[in-house]
Amino acid sequence: MSLEVTRVSKSYPTPRGPLSILEDVTLSFAPGDAAAITGPSGSGKSTLLYLLGALEPPTSGTITLDGQNPFTLAAGAAADFRNQRIGFVFQDHCLLPQCSVLENVLVPTLVTGKQHRDADLERARVLIERVGLSARLDHRPSELSGGEKQRVAMARALIRQPRLVLCDEPTGNLDPDTAASVATLLLDLHRQQRTILIVVTHSLALAEQFPAHYTLRSKRLLKAKG
Repeated sequence: MSLEVTRVSKSYPTPRGPLSILEDVTLSFAPGDAAAITGPSGSGKSTLLYLLGALEPPTSGTITLDGQNPFTLAAGAAADFRNQRIGFVFQDHCLLPQCSVLENVLVPTLVTGKQHRDADLERARVLIERVGLSARLDHRPSELSGGEKQRVAMARALIRQPRLVLCDEPTGNLDPDTAASVATLLLDLHRQQRTILIVVTHSLALAEQFPAHYTLRSKRLLKAKG
């Protein structure tokens, strides 16, 4: 089971012709792999993450997760694919302000049947404990610090036991000490769950903690280490 990215390119139509963002990106990851992707603003880091997360189709090339190409699926099936196999953590935690910590973590499970709800609830409680927020179970986002909100977002990303976890600047809005704590937790959870973890970031301090580090420059993905 793996993530395979083969000669992927992405461009967008403009009145002056196609605007090329990414060219000929090839990657391969197995369960337990973790990589950071850095690069200048506007280099295409977030675009690549959206492609890997099946949120946008590539212009050319193929992306498969566990042998399945999500871009060949109908819209409903593709949404199910993302919900079941991919977890997302964004720079803006995207928590629902009216919901508690527990309710926010459970949001991705709302499409599951009643027979799974007890198991989902138990897994949510376990994840919240792992991210150190058991005492905050009933608190709403307005009552949490920035680091705590990002911990909730991590627990939410893992609730469906995804194969692939994608993070877009997960420490970008945090102070250095909180960012370091969140980064350590993210990697610890990754090792426990044996996911494929890919993080795009401007932070070289965060990228240096990953066993593999890529950089995006001039539309190309280059290996920095690993």
